[in-house]
Amino acid sequence: MSSSVGKVVCVTGASGYIASWIVKFLLNRGYTVRATVRDTNDPRKVEHLTKLEGAKERLQLFKANLLEEGSFDSAVQGCDGVFHTASPFYHDVNDPQAEFLDPAVKGTLSVLQACVKSQSVKRVVLTSSMAAVTFSGRPLTPETVIDETWFSDPEHCKELKSWYWYVLSKTLAEDAAWKFAKANNMDLVTINPGLVIGPLLQPVLNTSAARILNVVNGAQTFPNATLEWVGVKDVANAHILAYEIPSASGRYCLVERVEHFSGIIKLLRDLYPTLPLPEKPADDKPYVPTYQVSKEKVKSLGLEFIPLEVSLKETVESLKEKKFTNF
Repeated sequence: MSSSVGKVVCVTGASGYIASWIVKFLLNRGYTVRATVRDTNDPRKVEHLTKLEGAKERLQLFKANLLEEGSFDSAVQGCDGVFHTASPFYHDVNDPQAEFLDPAVKGTLSVLQACVKSQSVKRVVLTSSMAAVTFSGRPLTPETVIDETWFSDPEHCKELKSWYWYVLSKTLAEDAAWKFAKANNMDLVTINPGLVIGPLLQPVLNTSAARILNVVNGAQTFPNATLEWVGVKDVANAHILAYEIPSASGRYCLVERVEHFSGIIKLLRDLYPTLPLPEKPADDKPYVPTYQVSKEKVKSLGLEFIPLEVSLKETVESLKEKKFTNF
């Protein structure tokens, strides 16, 4: 793809954690950015975006809702590329179909339909998740290497209990996107990050940063969970590289490290020796084993991962600065 100056791109769900960084980096590179949010009049959704460098000249806000038919048409019309990041991610679910599955699946198809209608869109970069990759039902051991050929199995997702609805929503949304792209001859690339941490641009706490906040703010125990960790700046950069590099295609797994939460506590203890961090796991079951995620494919984008230690420190410092911490 040629120079970014003068190019118009759209970022959906722009007020979100990952999307805010995508907007920031796009503006830094000279793009004109159309940012969709549910409420353009809510300062908590837009103020951190309108303050970004280059926003005055090259940021346009559009109101759009994942569940409203045709909602994204005007934002996407005339764009060269679209970054679809909007999808719900939180824990307290009352109505999974309405809160998770419909916005994720119908919302994704609504955005892709807008891209087909506009006829100007050359490539769509979709924010998927390792949730759509890891849960295939195959056992995970330290020898296991997950790569882009893995797909989560919706039936297996049901065994995940509290995480289930989020994992299922990402799995079904990505599957629907690939089928739609194939049927409509669309150039689609997906970015599949693990649990994303790092500094927050938005003023509200997001679900993944809340996991770190919980343990630094005095939780008595840490989760007996092994997670795939990656820094938010790497995730944002990967989206842009996947858009700019002509040969980019398919899916990209984005994980700097697979680490059990006990390892996260150890890293935090090294960084913040005086913090009263939890000493014991939430249950007395054996630790969930770690495994590996291949970095081969993402290397082709030229991405150098920020080390987990750096992302952890940036997360805590950002939470402190935004006064979420109690120290």
